[in-house]
Amino acid sequence: MGLPQAGGRGGSREEATVEEHFVWMTTRQLKPGTLAEFERAWRPDTHPEGMLRAYAYWSADEREIIGVSFWASQELCEAWRSSGPEARRREAMAGYVLGEQERFYRGRELHVPDH
Repeated sequence: MGLPQAGGRGGSREEATVEEHFVWMTTRQLKPGTLAEFERAWRPDTHPEGMLRAYAYWSADEREIIGVSFWASQELCEAWRSSGPEARRREAMAGYVLGEQERFYRGRELHVPDH
């Protein structure tokens, strides 16, 4: 599906714009009853260089959590992923995790023009 274009039939329309994002997503299956403890271990001691935003979403039964972090670049994300503080953070989380899938993505957010 293409992006809306400026102009066209029916008069002039403001063009929608897009920004590229660098996103690291991790889905973890948690041991039952451990979400609160996991979240304490999940928070980094220091703010990673290049991380712009981070979100956590969990299932209603609190057995699965998805972490979504937005980065200034893939290189800064990879530098954090291979750092000592991240290794210690992952070690602290390990006791609560049954399984994990993770991947780096590039994508865009569609900014819809104001009405």
